Amino acid sequence: MLNELGHFALILAFGVAIVQMIVPMVGAHRGNAGWMAVAEPAATTQFLLVAFSFAVLTWAFVTSDFSLQLVYANSHTDKPMIYKITGVWGNHEGSMLLWMLILALFGACAAWFGGGLPARLRARVLAVQASIGVAFFAFILFTSNPFLRLAEPPLNGRDLNPLLQDPGLAFHPPFLYLGYVGLSMSFSFAVAALIEGRVDAAWGRWVRPWTLAAWMFLTVGIALGSWWAYYELGWGGFWFWDPVENASFMPWLIAAALLHSAIVVEKREALKSWTILLAILAFGFSLLGAFIVRSGVLTSVHAFANDPERGILILIILAIFLGGALTLFAVRAGTMEAKGVFSTVSRESALILNNILLAVSCFVVFIGTIWPLVAEMLFDRTLSVGPPFFDAAFTPFMVALAIVLPLGSILAWKRGTLGRAAKPLMGWLILAVAMAALAYAIQSGNSALGPIGVALGVWVVGGAIADLWMRSGRDGWQTRLRRMTRLPRADWGKATAHIGMGVTIFGIAAMLAWEKEDIRVAMVGDRWAVGQFEFQLDDVAQTRGPNYLTTMADISVWRGDQQVTLLRPEKRFYPVANMPTTEAAIANGVLRDLYVVIGDPQEQGGWAVRVYIKPFANWIWGGAILMALGGCFSLSDRRLRVGAAAAKKVPDAVPAE
Repeated sequence: MLNELGHFALILAFGVAIVQMIVPMVGAHRGNAGWMAVAEPAATTQFLLVAFSFAVLTWAFVTSDFSLQLVYANSHTDKPMIYKITGVWGNHEGSMLLWMLILALFGACAAWFGGGLPARLRARVLAVQASIGVAFFAFILFTSNPFLRLAEPPLNGRDLNPLLQDPGLAFHPPFLYLGYVGLSMSFSFAVAALIEGRVDAAWGRWVRPWTLAAWMFLTVGIALGSWWAYYELGWGGFWFWDPVENASFMPWLIAAALLHSAIVVEKREALKSWTILLAILAFGFSLLGAFIVRSGVLTSVHAFANDPERGILILIILAIFLGGALTLFAVRAGTMEAKGVFSTVSRESALILNNILLAVSCFVVFIGTIWPLVAEMLFDRTLSVGPPFFDAAFTPFMVALAIVLPLGSILAWKRGTLGRAAKPLMGWLILAVAMAALAYAIQSGNSALGPIGVALGVWVVGGAIADLWMRSGRDGWQTRLRRMTRLPRADWGKATAHIGMGVTIFGIAAMLAWEKEDIRVAMVGDRWAVGQFEFQLDDVAQTRGPNYLTTMADISVWRGDQQVTLLRPEKRFYPVANMPTTEAAIANGVLRDLYVVIGDPQEQGGWAVRVYIKPFANWIWGGAILMALGGCFSLSDRRLRVGAAAAKKVPDAVPAE
């Protein structure tokens, strides 16, 4: 009975979304305050209904209700409780319900916290948001119903994909979806502004918090996915340029460009058309990611659905929303006249360059991701586009972005001077070059990647610190330090995010340039050296976990006569899913990770063992955390949330007679 109520709540939410899509939009057109007011309770009701439906499905997984087809296909009574819960979104149908829950949540938040918006704009934003909900409610109810019953419930289920039974994957999808779906609010604001024919500084201020929240969640989601790939898949990498990885990275790049572009709209009322276009494309790439994950047209270890028919339906949804928004954009382009005038050397120009680099880098990732599909469809050729292409085509744009970022942050609005902007950065430039020279002198190989990464990292971090220092005035250093503590949180947020980017750039370059790798067949008792450490295979034992069998090795790590740590890599086998997984053992450190993987037994005796020493690996995810924290700091700045509405109040609609 409870499952039927969950299904009914989903159908009822579909009906509420249809009402929310139509009535407020018509009310905004007619200036009818009563009809526009329908949007807010409808958004709240829609969220509560979807939340109830999601809670019912979660309860079915927790209680192992195998009368539901979805629970039977993705759960098992022996599975740990955390993975029973995460099994809710570890499949196509459940993940789509999570998608709808987050979509309804963002719509409800716009209703709850959008009191400062003009009534017409608020009604149109909520109506556009509801139209997205209508499309996906229809998709779920007619093609991906999570509440389908089995006529004869089995005694046990088929278990969740073992690769998904991991803490990193427990939290990775929700954060990623908060980012993906959060960009729907930027899309709704853009379409509502196009319908209204009004894009100004206030609109730029209103759209920024939603974009910033989505970008922040995407940052955390991508970092969690990268961290999971690093320690779970056992190949020692943090990014493989997999199609599904790229599907999340593309909207992240566009959202970053949108954030910077919206600043120009807010400060100078320029780049209006470009900012609207970015808001449309950001959500378009999110829908493209949903298509890639669920269609099966591109092979990926991350994809959990292989259904081209449902993929085509998502593609149709993408075409309708993206095509409709771009058509409206073309019609309204003439109304978005730029008011701000600025010189070639100015912060506006630097932000334009920032946008160009981010957009072109996104286009490069898009081409590399989609080209194998295009080649197969049009030329009947099977192609593989891998890391060599992306490393060669994508990296130069990120290097250019890192070079431009500190200087652009310090340049004055409207009209700047390169010499004046570069002056506070000269010390950091000298330090960056010195650190690069030091890195080149002490490294064992001749690769330039490490020194360049060190220089860029120091340059970006130093630029962010110099920007904060300049904002503190020109008095003595003690006074300036006190003033820095009183700077707006948005300034600290920007600096923290930029520092995080610099740290990540350094971590990636250092790990790729200076890691050491050793692959061998080792007997129990063997001891061998890798870098400054010695590794010894002490034992290999067979044991059992909650729902798996495991081969676990004991590998002690020594430096001279002192034991540093004991690592226990595993090779697991899940009988229900009939699938093996690799569990790397990692000794994390600030300056390096010791990474060990146990492989299969060899015919001649012994075990395949892979050992890596990965310098500064954790700096990659530490930088991502700093970027997300920067987003949090900026979101907590009250000026970002409420200043625009107070600055430029637009008269509310007059009730219809």
